[in-house]
Amino acid sequence: MAEVDFDVIVVGGGVAGSVCSYLLAKDGYEVLLIERGVEPGSKNLSGGVFYCRVMQEIFDNFLEEAPIERVITRNCLSFLNKDNFVNIDYWDGRLSEPVNAVTVLRAKFDPWLAEQCENVGVTVMPGVKVDELVRDGGQFVGVRAGEDELRAHVVVAADGVNSFLSQYAGIRAKEPKENLAVGVKSVIALDPEVIAERFNLTGDEGAAYAVVGDCTQGVAGGGFMYTNRDSISIGIVARLDDLEKSGKSSSDLHDHFLTHPAIAPFLKDGELLEYGCHLVAEGGKKMQHDLVHRGLLVIGDAAGFTLNTGFTVRGMDLAAGSARAAASVISDALKAKDFSAEALGKYVEEYNASFVGKDMDTYAKAPDFLENPAMYGDVGELVADVLHGVYNHDLTPRKPLLKVVMGAVKRSRLSLAGLAKLGISAVRSM
Repeated sequence: MAEVDFDVIVVGGGVAGSVCSYLLAKDGYEVLLIERGVEPGSKNLSGGVFYCRVMQEIFDNFLEEAPIERVITRNCLSFLNKDNFVNIDYWDGRLSEPVNAVTVLRAKFDPWLAEQCENVGVTVMPGVKVDELVRDGGQFVGVRAGEDELRAHVVVAADGVNSFLSQYAGIRAKEPKENLAVGVKSVIALDPEVIAERFNLTGDEGAAYAVVGDCTQGVAGGGFMYTNRDSISIGIVARLDDLEKSGKSSSDLHDHFLTHPAIAPFLKDGELLEYGCHLVAEGGKKMQHDLVHRGLLVIGDAAGFTLNTGFTVRGMDLAAGSARAAASVISDALKAKDFSAEALGKYVEEYNASFVGKDMDTYAKAPDFLENPAMYGDVGELVADVLHGVYNHDLTPRKPLLKVVMGAVKRSRLSLAGLAKLGISAVRSM
């Protein structure tokens, strides 16, 4: 084998890059983890809901040692209209034993991951921007940062959505706008007791809201709100192509959402701690392409491993799962001293055999379903009109529920045929 500085160089200190580095170093390999930010987590926008069973398998005592905010036991699906809302509010103690999902703040969580990497021998190099991949013949053999060049048997690109390394190397084209969205998020500080009271929580329980409708004013996308220990993370995600067509501003949509009469009471008297925007993968399975080359693997967000099902938005667990698959295949390649595309291509087989690939397949049609404009206004308004007919006792004789529903449908822009088509599409995509 050629002389190298490290067995593996991983670019990107997020969940995927750190997990891959950690597992390879545990196997005894020399690993360099390069992070562009001044420290891991410094350029990540606040955090999210982490479906963390995979992390419990990778890290001993994960729940006891990781900087977790709250354990999610309440999930609320909300149809938000201009003057009303309809919520499906689901609480279940079974989601806390065993723990299913937690909230994390990446500015705290990513440095903890980097520390776990250092504990097993990973060389963590923050504050370094990798300019390009180094290629020798048809094989990737290292990275270049400024005038410095470092070589490895395998390079792992974990550099986030719209991976610039992959684009610079000419191995992945820039993703079309319909596969990407922009997320705008605020973190609002509140007293833990106030959070518990407003969200009806006890102990370390947390709540996560998935919102659709007026939060994006008809633009394809949605809103989110979830509880941290002493703050609330809240914001919107808007698909880039639809946002561009609308002529609206993502920051204006965010501000509109936070001032909605159904949302504002949750945030009352809170202090803004953080505000920012971030590119989000929305294409689902369509984004898993060109992930393996001689001496190179692409993992995590850089490979588009994000799922928006309408019920949940997942990324970190899929990033960790793809990283675990990559680490397993790289370890085998190092033992065999074979870094060909064929040998490293087992990575695709590995993640496809895991929950990562299987879930990407299950929800492969979800992005197409969520493109339906009716989801961002008409459906929520129809549901609210049905419930208004049920609860509005205006002294007129009550109608049977079926007549209430049919009356609401007649007043709606949705036809029965359109509703049926939407329902069939929902079933097929979920």
